[in-house]
Amino acid sequence: MSATERPLQSVSVPSDWAPGTWRARTALQQPTYPDAVALAGVQDELSQLPPLVTSWEILALKKQIAEAQEGKRFVLQGGDCAESFTDCESGLISNRLKVLLQMSLVLVHGLRLPVVRVGRFAGQYAKPRSTDTETKGDVTLPSYRGDFINQPDFTVEARTPDPRRMVKGHARSAMTMNFVRALIDGGFADLHHPEYWDLDWVGHSPLSEDYRRMVAAVGDAVKFMETISGEFLHNLNRADFYTSHEALLLPYEEALTRQVPRQWGWFNLSTHFPWIGMRTAELDGAHVEYFRGLRNPVAVKVGPSVTPEQLLKLADTLNPDNEPGRLTFIQRMGAGKVEEKLPALVQAVQREGKRVLWICDPMHGNTESTSNGFKTRRFDNIRSELDRSFDIHAALGSRLGGVHLELTGENVTECLGGARELTETDLERAYRSTVDPRLNYEQSLEIAMLIVRKQGQLAKPAQA
Repeated sequence: MSATERPLQSVSVPSDWAPGTWRARTALQQPTYPDAVALAGVQDELSQLPPLVTSWEILALKKQIAEAQEGKRFVLQGGDCAESFTDCESGLISNRLKVLLQMSLVLVHGLRLPVVRVGRFAGQYAKPRSTDTETKGDVTLPSYRGDFINQPDFTVEARTPDPRRMVKGHARSAMTMNFVRALIDGGFADLHHPEYWDLDWVGHSPLSEDYRRMVAAVGDAVKFMETISGEFLHNLNRADFYTSHEALLLPYEEALTRQVPRQWGWFNLSTHFPWIGMRTAELDGAHVEYFRGLRNPVAVKVGPSVTPEQLLKLADTLNPDNEPGRLTFIQRMGAGKVEEKLPALVQAVQREGKRVLWICDPMHGNTESTSNGFKTRRFDNIRSELDRSFDIHAALGSRLGGVHLELTGENVTECLGGARELTETDLERAYRSTVDPRLNYEQSLEIAMLIVRKQGQLAKPAQA
């Protein structure tokens, strides 16, 4: 029975849980707001604003993730490391959507599987920080924690956490979602015209010829199906698209957590697919407490310090009924640690029969600083971690069902290597990220092609 035919199991909402019970736990990576009354007023205002997503969209995604757990879909999750309010601009949004659509086209064509498209946007306005404060000279101020919370300028006014910024973030998330939905509904993702997805500089990419061959093949396939059926295939003119972000700022997430008519339980209506970051995934922490009562599909970032015992306890807490489509583990080990750390985690999940979708984030474990002071990632390390992850899962009889990438549709130079072999000197040319380095369009498309080639290699022994 497929996930779409199987009714989703009920998540047992604990009797001692409510959207605000996280407040009794230790909440890491939270700002200190100077005015508690102002914060409470903003939360009340947010709780009255329209939601950003709907419960039926959330449940539809959960079914698709359940199918990905069964190997019937592949999840592509990608977007900016951290959104900024100034990036809520039509060109940037449409280019981000274009690159995800192009990657999904490559994956659908090569993997022969439906692709679940999940944007890392419309809410990715808060970021964890290594320290609570930053010091320059004799001045110490709160760290910049993302546009949801404060501003990057090193002044007292800019760095003081302001709860009104949550309302601004909600508005920009709504505008982003509205524009994406309008593009999708208007035929932006129409498979009859995938050539419309080209970015302005696609013709200059070393990978452009391979991509254009795929576009032509998809176009021929669509024409063939319509010739055989004798009618226009209307379901090819749009694509499902979902949003995700790290649900880091708990006052904001709580305010957008609601009950809805004709559904039981609580939904986080700020996003379809919230995740817990590696720095806030303590079993007895506030974020796990908050997540355990949601009906959304949820994910947890899993780093090299996590033990099999910790991982299984997280699974028991976040998915006690072992519901299909409920829980995703996003592994982010680093190319140098994935072979040592990942197998024991996969084997523990298999041994206990946990229903989990494994996704690889090959970005965050491979961050480094260059000699000229730039924070970057080497494409070879990103590719290596992804490649080894596929091999490890295949060798253990498991399945890597998706990829999680920080990327942009802009012509940036933030990650070293790739098709154009970017060097440290190139970083100075177009380094625009204020937080983490992102793959540019070419490097993102190359990753999609590498996934297809890798899956083809893994499939050959089974076919022999």
